[in-house]
Amino acid sequence: MLPKTPLSEFVAGTRDTVPMLLGAAPFAIIFGSLTPSAHLALWQGQMMSLTVFAGSSQFIGVGLMASAASMLVIWLATFIVNLRHTLYAATLLPQVRHLPFRWRWLLGFLLTDETFAIVNSHYIRHPDNPLGHWYFLGSGLAMYINWQCWTLIGLIFGAAFPQLQNMGLDYAMVVTFIAIVVPQLTKVPQLAAALTAGAVAYLLQGLPYKLGLLAAIAVGVTVGLALPKPQAQTLANQENA
Repeated sequence: MLPKTPLSEFVAGTRDTVPMLLGAAPFAIIFGSLTPSAHLALWQGQMMSLTVFAGSSQFIGVGLMASAASMLVIWLATFIVNLRHTLYAATLLPQVRHLPFRWRWLLGFLLTDETFAIVNSHYIRHPDNPLGHWYFLGSGLAMYINWQCWTLIGLIFGAAFPQLQNMGLDYAMVVTFIAIVVPQLTKVPQLAAALTAGAVAYLLQGLPYKLGLLAAIAVGVTVGLALPKPQAQTLANQENA
């Protein structure tokens, strides 16, 4: 077996992320095609992908801009939706806490739902990999470049074909998120959080400004954090014995 190097780990992270790249492509195309509806110039849509790099927040932001929502509503909505990234970061922190700030800032910026699923799975299989951050970088950078390229395609073709977003391309992203979420539902807190969030989102789907989605996120996170973790419960039982 060949020794691991930064390059080999970078390539491995990129390779393992390829299925996620295919799932994210239609999502980015739809975002690009929706940009004109928010009265944004094409370059502004691309700039949003370059600097925000958060698909859910970008969609919500564009939708709220199109409905002439206030900046406060847009800021709060995108902030709440992105709070889940703090949970991702907390999960991966033990593996990257030893890295210099420049590495942690870069990896934090590149952290997405798809990258978290890939990288967290890698760290579970290889908890002591000293080059894991290169794997992380390969996965995150692949997602970043992929998102920029498909956003640009969506911007170009969306301007030429205004009804592009109605072609059912969003189905691919639904399947991708199912592939991300289901493998994570191996413990009671995660399963309870997912079921609760899904139920709340369904019941409150009629609320304006995506408030039902925001409520679902808040309730799901609260339930997940409130339930005792298996390890913590075991330790508590041992102490009480």
